[in-house]
Amino acid sequence: MIGRSVGITGIGAYVPERVLTNAELERMVETSDEWIRTRTGIQERRIAAPTEATSDLAVPAARQALAAAGIEPEALDVVITATMTPDRLWPSAASTIQGRLGATRAAAFDVNAACSGFVYALALGTHMVGTGFAHKVLIIGADAVSKFLDWTDRNICVLFGDGAGAVVLEPVEEGEEGMVSFFLGSDGARGETMYLPAGGSRRPPSHETLDQGLHAPLMDGYQTFEFATFAIMDAIERVLKKTPYRIEDVDLIVPHQANIRIIKTAARWLNVPTERFSITIDRYGNTVAASIPLCLYEEVHAGRLKKGDLVLLTSFGAGLTWAGALLRWTYEPASSSRPSSG
Repeated sequence: MIGRSVGITGIGAYVPERVLTNAELERMVETSDEWIRTRTGIQERRIAAPTEATSDLAVPAARQALAAAGIEPEALDVVITATMTPDRLWPSAASTIQGRLGATRAAAFDVNAACSGFVYALALGTHMVGTGFAHKVLIIGADAVSKFLDWTDRNICVLFGDGAGAVVLEPVEEGEEGMVSFFLGSDGARGETMYLPAGGSRRPPSHETLDQGLHAPLMDGYQTFEFATFAIMDAIERVLKKTPYRIEDVDLIVPHQANIRIIKTAARWLNVPTERFSITIDRYGNTVAASIPLCLYEEVHAGRLKKGDLVLLTSFGAGLTWAGALLRWTYEPASSSRPSSG
């Protein structure tokens, strides 16, 4: 358990204006709409403009979350950004976002746990508020992976999209459950299952790394699928084990949106209908750390996620990392809307 009750009091989302359909990808690389849909569930994805960086996606999502929570940026104590595609290696994306928001009192730092990053950041922020270290924490999940893709690699370029989601964490009223439990996991021994070969201190950018295409992600598809199906089930089991709840008590399951077949496999193993899963992969693809907050935003504004619902988050990604969270939903929107876009 967390300490004092902590809940989500505001949420926001942003996706780039540019929509890239499977039909367009057919003209760019040797693939087909049927191949992409049947193997991934993706029909289209959003792609950041050449002038848009990760912080450009994160800032409007953050502003929307702050407005929904009814707080000013100056009231924030901490800004945590989950991303693996910061604007620059340093300073952190969170520092850039903090400056642009005018959150002058807030500490700011990034979390890089790839597609698990949002849940990792949510756990950190929850414990900061739960222990009294902070009172108002902004959690952002944002990535612009399209900037790093090899658009001739049909196995990878079709999978990803860009976007951002943000939530505000605050103490909630006594008697409200808020955040219930978390699990965070890592297996660094299998880190090269999916990774970016160059661009860091191990292999700094050079003419050689550029010529060899080492600044685009590499992934073992079979190993990734095998890990993902394990990770979803393991995270769910570990999160529920810490609580009196069972899977039957959960109103909505929000998995990382990597592949529809992974989600359907988990639904079958859990004996839970897919209708109880949040699914946005058809519209956005894999948006990495933005995946789960985008799902939450859409579910809230579609009326499928209501105050008092029990929600289970589960994610997996490079590292290898995986994570889970169980929470009682504490936010109620004033109106319905879709994610803002450029």
